[in-house]
Amino acid sequence: MSVFTTVTAQQLTSWLGEYALGTLTAFEGIAAGIENTNYFVTTGQGRYVLTLFEKLTPAELPFYLGLMAHLADRDIPCPRPVANVSGNYLGSLNGKPAAIVSCLAGRDLADVDESHCAALGALLARMHLAGQGYTASMPNPRGNAWWTVALPQVLPFLDPAAAALINAEVQYQATQTFERLPQGVIHADLFRDNVLWNETQVGGIIDFYFACNGSLLYDVAITVNDWCVAGDQSLHAGRTRAFLAAYQSVRPLTNDERAAWPALLRAGALRFWVSRLYDKHLPRAGELTHAKDPGHFQRVLERRIACRAELVDLLAP
Repeated sequence: MSVFTTVTAQQLTSWLGEYALGTLTAFEGIAAGIENTNYFVTTGQGRYVLTLFEKLTPAELPFYLGLMAHLADRDIPCPRPVANVSGNYLGSLNGKPAAIVSCLAGRDLADVDESHCAALGALLARMHLAGQGYTASMPNPRGNAWWTVALPQVLPFLDPAAAALINAEVQYQATQTFERLPQGVIHADLFRDNVLWNETQVGGIIDFYFACNGSLLYDVAITVNDWCVAGDQSLHAGRTRAFLAAYQSVRPLTNDERAAWPALLRAGALRFWVSRLYDKHLPRAGELTHAKDPGHFQRVLERRIACRAELVDLLAP
């Protein structure tokens, strides 16, 4: 469980006094996550998720909390931030910025099929369209500039072949210009563990704390790299086509997006390879951190580089 900041019942009870949520009846740390401290909180009014932000600052957080409120108001199933008695979504608890949001029903799925991918593809496109009206902005915190800073820190942990690959890919991505593609607010971390399901229906999208402004298709690439990956790190043809067809039934892709598709899949793989290397080898102190295997995305990147024609074919109607 990634609990970097411990909260006591007494501290939480006092903090909840600023909210019209009733009396605290139970709370427990959430056994997931590597960026923030999260607790399930139950009060007389219901169940919520409390987040203490370990890296994000009070100046940054209104973007994320406002985005969730914006999307929830437009029928996108996502956590709705709860305002305190002063009308603010953001507070402070135990020395950290903190917020409490609605707890969505459902569970994440490790194994998904074409129907799951189609449902999520359509929802992601709806979310991209709903986000067009959100006026706040946030640069991508893990784009090219971040890779440049993080790379020297993780290179000592790589063997020569992996180091050569990651250096070459950073240089390749620096030559790409995705700014010409349709832009908007993106989730940027829509993995399987960030989507909750009620049977075959999406119960909600969670964890918006990597959201930013960027290429909408980059968000699609990140999502497809996880939801549609096969055992050999290739893209499963049926799941990928189901996802992309459903997405395009809501928001058709442009010709420029189709041309950029292979490079964006590589960019998505690189982003998570570097971040997982960083989390594994340079972790922060916590009660227990939940770091994921960086080698998985090294293999994903290798496959995306080797199989460009396959990627283009999967994008075809």
